[in-house]
Amino acid sequence: MTTSEFFAVIMAGGGGTRLWPLSRRERPKQTLRLSGDRSLFQLAIDRLLPIIPPENILVATVAEQAELLRDQAPELSRDNFLLEPGQRGTASVIGLAATVLRQRSPDSTMACLTADHFIGDVGKFQALLLAAREVADRGFLVTLGITPTYPSTGYGYIERAEPLEPSRGTTVFRMAGFREKPNRDIAQGYIQSGKYSWNSGMFIWKADRILDEIKRQMPDLAAGLHRIGAALGDPEEVRVIEDVWRELQPQTLDYGIMEHAERAAVIPADDLGWCDIGSWERLFEALPLTSDGNLVLAEQSLRQEIQGSLIYQDSAGGRKRLIAALGLKDVIIVDTQDVLLVCSKERSEDVRKLVERLTDAGLDEYL
Repeated sequence: MTTSEFFAVIMAGGGGTRLWPLSRRERPKQTLRLSGDRSLFQLAIDRLLPIIPPENILVATVAEQAELLRDQAPELSRDNFLLEPGQRGTASVIGLAATVLRQRSPDSTMACLTADHFIGDVGKFQALLLAAREVADRGFLVTLGITPTYPSTGYGYIERAEPLEPSRGTTVFRMAGFREKPNRDIAQGYIQSGKYSWNSGMFIWKADRILDEIKRQMPDLAAGLHRIGAALGDPEEVRVIEDVWRELQPQTLDYGIMEHAERAAVIPADDLGWCDIGSWERLFEALPLTSDGNLVLAEQSLRQEIQGSLIYQDSAGGRKRLIAALGLKDVIIVDTQDVLLVCSKERSEDVRKLVERLTDAGLDEYL
């Protein structure tokens, strides 16, 4: 088996509305520095550089976010930023990246990652990517699976089948099924069976292999990608991509490809310290807590009888006000220069519903 050239594609085009009011149109989630002096996007690049050179790291994003991301990643060439004319879901993003990579390196293998994950054990993450690369080079669509710790309704679930040949000492299973975001009762059954992993949203496969799978399951997208591939490097490239994108129906990779994928494998990726920073509540899984189970990311706060709560204060510019809290449990408090958010922890996933109401309320300046 020959070794393919290894690339990474970081998907960094989302808005992160569930992290509002910190995440805004001009400061999307992936550019935020939630802890320390590196943004989520910069951390995603940092953990790749020891195993993938910067010239092999591509970033898929939308035009309005491109300059902000380029400023945060000067080590990446401008040519390595793939610009989507509009958001059409992850299936089209991965298809575009695979089309570009197949032209650059016909035998390429690509790790498809996101810019909003937290990973504590970077060394293990790198080892898993290298193991997954070898499995992908055997013709499998590979995903990294996380053992569930509670019956989440916000993650997709991967059902494991029989073991496959290990890779670099790492256990590998054939994927028996891919289930998207079940209700709580079904999720509880998945956990009790012991056969399911959370979908981490991290995938590894050969570029031509995923394009073949797109052709099999999403022929309209495949036809559009073929048009784009024929135009790459031509003066009409941008126009062709825009024309194709205008005709595409939005679809996620999970629904469009993975639910019915052939020859797919899952590698358990436990003990990574992995967290998908999809909402304020998820920060409790990624960052150190106080003895009362609080997460305090504020320069000035006074707390008494507070349990299981988040106090976050935006550190960007301006005078910091004192945040005083008394007698609260499982509450989210986020203080920015112009918005104060207060909600229950269990409703933090619904912050996006507030964001959806801003335009109707004539409050676009807060988007």
